[in-house]
Amino acid sequence: MTCLGTRLARITQQWGEGPHKVICLHDWFCAADSWQPLHPWLDGDSFTYAFMDSRGYGARLTEGGDYHVAEIAQDALALADALGWAQFSLVGHAMGSMAGQRVLVEAPDRVLKLVGINPVPASGVPFDEATWEFFSSAIHSAEVRRAILDLLTGNRLSGIWLEAMLRRSLSSTSPAALQAYLASWVGTDFSADVSGFNHPVQVLVGVHDPALTEALTRATWMETYPHAHIEILLNAGHYPMYEIPVALATSIEGFLSV
Repeated sequence: MTCLGTRLARITQQWGEGPHKVICLHDWFCAADSWQPLHPWLDGDSFTYAFMDSRGYGARLTEGGDYHVAEIAQDALALADALGWAQFSLVGHAMGSMAGQRVLVEAPDRVLKLVGINPVPASGVPFDEATWEFFSSAIHSAEVRRAILDLLTGNRLSGIWLEAMLRRSLSSTSPAALQAYLASWVGTDFSADVSGFNHPVQVLVGVHDPALTEALTRATWMETYPHAHIEILLNAGHYPMYEIPVALATSIEGFLSV
């Protein structure tokens, strides 16, 4: 057990005491506390969840590193080691789902199932110059960050929610980490490494997310994983854990329980 793993086990919030172990990995804009709306609706008798902060987020806000999806995967494995979890499932949100795929590459025998929520594919999400500038500017501009939160949820949620999400994002993310992670999940391509895995995979796509769309997901995840199941979330955009928490928890656990 490494010192890193021991510290991660100490600072990572867990939920439940069930036999099926699950590591949850968050998205680019928010820390692990973005999973909190799900907590009341999770089956703690059947599952134990660990909600890990990536470096530069939340409880690890000042922690240095490469800030790369491969590093998130390495940290997730260190956490599993420290918790004594020989096998576990993974639930990843957006950038976190890309990191979850990297865990699958590094330790396929330890991964039971993989869930991707509005997932970034292993091939990355290439941006044109204008899109790159837009997302990059959100790192230092609260106004742009709020605009992206609004865009990714279909311009349909209240200003109260957007302001709350903006405050949470600003307070729980490091600009240096955001910049490096953006380059990582946009420009990394390890799609050749994930080809051929037969693990059960569930993909959940919010219909109101204009970036990580059903079309992109079908062209990437559904082509990569022969046993993948896709579900379109009709009343959600990029943040279904806030938009439809009960339905999301039910869908995830229904898949993990089979």
